[in-house]
Amino acid sequence: MDGEPPVRGRSLHVTSQVSNESAKEVRRLDRVIIRFAGDSGDGMQLTGDRFTSETASFGNDLSTLPNFPAEIRAPAGTLPGVSSFQLHFADHDILTPGDAPNVLVAMNPAALRANVADLPRGAEIIVNTDEFTKRAMQKVGYESSPLEDGSLDGYSVHPVPLTTLTVEALKGFDLGRKEAGRSKNMFALGLLSWMYHRPTEGTERFLRKKFAKKPEIAEANVTAFRAGWNFGETTEDFAVSYEVAPASRAFPAGTYRNISGNLALSYGLIAASQQADLPLYLGSYPITPASDILHELSKHKNFGVRTFQAEDEIAGIGAALGAAFGGALAVTTTSGPGVALKSETIGLAVSLELPLLIVDIQRGGPSTGLPTKTEQADLLQAMYGRNGEAPVPIVAPATPADCFTAALDAARIALTYRTPVFLLSDGYLANGSEPWRIPEPDELPDLRTQFATTANHTLDDGTEVFWPYKRDERTLARPWAVPGTPGLEHRIGGIEKQDGSGNISYDPANHDLMVRTRQAKVDGVEVADIEVDDPAGDARVLILGWGSTYGPITAAVRRVRREGGAVAQAHLRHLNPFPGNLGPVLRRYDKVIVPEMNMGQLAMLLRATYLVDAQSYTQVRGLPFKAEQLATVIKEAIDHG
Repeated sequence: MDGEPPVRGRSLHVTSQVSNESAKEVRRLDRVIIRFAGDSGDGMQLTGDRFTSETASFGNDLSTLPNFPAEIRAPAGTLPGVSSFQLHFADHDILTPGDAPNVLVAMNPAALRANVADLPRGAEIIVNTDEFTKRAMQKVGYESSPLEDGSLDGYSVHPVPLTTLTVEALKGFDLGRKEAGRSKNMFALGLLSWMYHRPTEGTERFLRKKFAKKPEIAEANVTAFRAGWNFGETTEDFAVSYEVAPASRAFPAGTYRNISGNLALSYGLIAASQQADLPLYLGSYPITPASDILHELSKHKNFGVRTFQAEDEIAGIGAALGAAFGGALAVTTTSGPGVALKSETIGLAVSLELPLLIVDIQRGGPSTGLPTKTEQADLLQAMYGRNGEAPVPIVAPATPADCFTAALDAARIALTYRTPVFLLSDGYLANGSEPWRIPEPDELPDLRTQFATTANHTLDDGTEVFWPYKRDERTLARPWAVPGTPGLEHRIGGIEKQDGSGNISYDPANHDLMVRTRQAKVDGVEVADIEVDDPAGDARVLILGWGSTYGPITAAVRRVRREGGAVAQAHLRHLNPFPGNLGPVLRRYDKVIVPEMNMGQLAMLLRATYLVDAQSYTQVRGLPFKAEQLATVIKEAIDHG
């Protein structure tokens, strides 16, 4: 299970000959955590992504954590310029990218300095010695070489001149040393692929496709990749390789692929439009970490998807709301700063009572904050960040793959109740990845909705007319009339409407009625009861999470239970309205602990709504929780209960 103590392994059999006299040992491990780290120009994200793809195709369960600078090109060789990619893969079910890497690939002194503190004693460090020049080391504060001063004696260090070996491998190509040296990440990938018995064919196909217009560059990268694999096979410095078996028992039967949160969310939006039989319209302005959704949806015009890259956030949501008025499944994507700019139009969507999905991929704030780091501090903004009483349902996915299902759920609510809906993901989910079982079409919900086509009200004189605010008795949704439908002309705008007729109204009693009706509509949204994981039923401590805290919380709970602790766990998908049984669930436990990557926003809502003593455990470091960190909090709560 996720969050286990040090990686366990055992020796197997000889698989390859180094020479006639010696042979290389293979050890089987149940899980491994690898971190690739280097300068932001060293291709660490590509390297990690390729290793992840091959690991997914091999059948391991996995979880990833890309971590990169906010600057487009931070100064080379500096600590702010370090880019890393962490991958946790296993032969069993896992939930997080792992607390501490077992292997660090450090492409330069900055990468080593920025990451070595995260390593457990005994971890392996593969160092590109070519970059450990005096100047490069001084730039990050090394007064002496860490490769020589004994500071790394507690680790298994493999000094490898990656750049030199790469240039030597590519001497048959018409490339200068600097250009050839750029393929050192592929050499490192080949070496790690040998160490962990990863497939290689997919990466070679990928490189030839990626550089199809530059075949010499493609072959140079393939050659560097193979050279790294061969180096591992033949060098005496790597006497052991490792096997991590496929996680054959971790997954239900089905067809799987590796997927990131933003890609899963994009596919979920497309699936929702198909299930609703509506065109999908995205009005958006690029912003980290939401831009990938715009990039992905722009590729799918064959599914009736229209994407509009607007000149700013306000134009993006304005166009999306116009598309909703015109009968499309309308979406706008952004992050926290963009939500602030969109707030007036979100309020307009509340007043117009039109379906609109507002996808907020949360990041560190306030203002520009930490654009490439994760946080979940926009909950109160989603709840209350508008003038007047403007309630909006809120849905939050728990894992990268769950972004697909959450998008369908958000679309269901928007279309059924004619309301804007917030979908709160975050940078950790957006950029992280995990295996995803591709659902069968008949597993997807039917989201079809009926447009108004005829008059729906009879006046006292017998005239049949269309009233745009005459509501469905069950959902309180108003009819959705596509512009141009004969006889269904109606007024629309931000000024308060008369109940039923939709005429402009300043009547105090009517305004009170409309405010309460809009609130009642959101309060009445059908959401599933929250499920509590309390195997023995005797736990006195409940850990309640939302959004991307699911993985670390679940890993921590598993760890505590293995050590004999009794703890219950529940996770919220729906944050507005809350599940109907949430109050009784909270009151069932002596202690309720709410881990959040903010200053306690959900805990505050729970305390205000249910008058329970929900206790916050928070961090706002731009990084997800670690399982061990939460396990310690849980054990302390149990011990001092």
